[in-house]
Amino acid sequence: MFQEVRLVPDGTMLIHIAMILVMIWILNRTFFRPINRILESRERNKGGRSIEAQEILKQVGEKKTRYNQAMLQARSSGYEIVEKERDAAVVQRQEKIAVTREEVAQKIEREKQEIEIQTVAARTTIAAEAEQIAEKISSNLLKTA
Repeated sequence: MFQEVRLVPDGTMLIHIAMILVMIWILNRTFFRPINRILESRERNKGGRSIEAQEILKQVGEKKTRYNQAMLQARSSGYEIVEKERDAAVVQRQEKIAVTREEVAQKIEREKQEIEIQTVAARTTIAAEAEQIAEKISSNLLKTA
């Protein structure tokens, strides 16, 4: 009923390949080149607006990329400046704290010395007054006796 078809490469295959190549060459010469020329001339007659629009879009994309990079760099440098200022403020605060602690320690030491001087003066005054009172008491006792 059905016959089997077997493809066997032979010399006719080279002829077929050559015919296809010739046909492609003829179509390029007679059909595709003229059509491409017509399309190019239409594009030129339109003033090349689509190419110009594509170039503008490309430039916009490039400018947007540069803008984003500049913004990223500006943010990074801003963060660096803020970080440096914060570090400087922390150092300055630590220095102020150290100076204040030193001043407080010196003031405490001066006050301790002042208290010691006042204590010695008070003891001397109390001892002198105690001696005077003792003399008055003893003289009063001697007078009454």
